Amino acid sequence: MPDRKPAGVPFESWIDRQIREAEERGEFDDLPGAGKPLPNLHRDHDEMWWIKAKVEREGLTMPLPPTLALRKEAEEALADALGARSETEARRIVEDVNDKIREAIRTGLSGPPLNLMPYDADRIVAEWRERRRGPR
Repeated sequence: MPDRKPAGVPFESWIDRQIREAEERGEFDDLPGAGKPLPNLHRDHDEMWWIKAKVEREGLTMPLPPTLALRKEAEEALADALGARSETEARRIVEDVNDKIREAIRTGLSGPPLNLMPYDADRIVAEWRERRRGPR
């Protein structure tokens, strides 16, 4: 028959005793953030908050799924092409990323839908030229 605590008799678990003794030793004194409001209480509830906080605190990066990585690369390539030093360089940047986009469409990549089509190199080069002319 298991031991039962008699009614009215105080009971201190092993954990409670460890906490009490640590308090008596002053181990909880001057804890960072003690007495301050918890951060981000104003934000909506997010079950992954602690993972996101850990990633931010540790400066970790998580690899994007291949489709999202290609979308990001394509955006950067477009910006690079529009800022290229020459028309030839702009066209090469667009063609390089277009090759990757076509390959991804042909073979498929894991992740969310790609939702990306090859860029119109002639249109981008025309925009590159227009930016070089400046305002009229």
